[in-house]
Amino acid sequence: MLFPKKVKYRKWQTMRRNPKRVGVATRGLTVAFGSYGLKALGPARIRSNQIESARKVLSRSVGKTGRFWVRIFPDMPYTSKPAEVKLGKGKGDLAGYVAPVLAGRVIFEVDGIGEAESREALRKAGTKLPVKTKVVSR
Repeated sequence: MLFPKKVKYRKWQTMRRNPKRVGVATRGLTVAFGSYGLKALGPARIRSNQIESARKVLSRSVGKTGRFWVRIFPDMPYTSKPAEVKLGKGKGDLAGYVAPVLAGRVIFEVDGIGEAESREALRKAGTKLPVKTKVVSR
C-alpha cells in the first residue's frame, strides 16, 4: 500500500468542510499521460488500500501491452480510537493514510490498449473506490 516515507507531523487536524460548500478540483482535471482516465464526480477521501485494490484491477486488466498511471497519492494521515474506548484520553492512534480528492480530479489513466478494454478496466477500478466516477478520454 502507498504511504509517505517521512512526514513532518504524525497526526493532522481533521480539515472538515461544510458539505454545502465543497469545491471542485483546480489541479489534475485533464487526462495528461494516457488516452483514457477515471475522473471523480464528487469529493471523497480515498484510503491507500482502496487505491491499491483499484491499482491491482487495472494491472490485471491492462496486461503487459498497456500502461497505467496513478494520479493521486495518500499523504494525509487519519487516526482512529479502538472499539469500546471511552471519550477523552487524547487523539487516537494513526490508522493509515488517505488522499483527499475533490470533484473533477483524474485518479487513474490508461494507455496502450483499445477503447473498449480501457473503458472496462477503468469501470472495474471505479467500483473499488468510495466515490462516483466516470471514464473520460483525451
